Amino acid sequence: MNILLVMIPLSILFALGAGVAFFWAVDHDQFDDLDTPKLLPLLDDPAPPLAAADAAPALDAAPDTAPDAPAPRA
Repeated sequence: MNILLVMIPLSILFALGAGVAFFWAVDHDQFDDLDTPKLLPLLDDPAPPLAAADAAPALDAAPDTAPDAPAPRA
């Protein structure tokens, strides 16, 4: 019976804490977009950003194949 003297105030504090947490979440717009988070794992990863050297191709860059290499067959 003495445990009720501890559990009742503890449960009231827990309920008040849950209420405060809920109203804080509503006030800080945590429930505005409920559709996007469930779709994020399905989306492709964005392309990695290009490095500065890759962004502008060099004019004197070597060709992809060596000059003495045979031409690829179709």
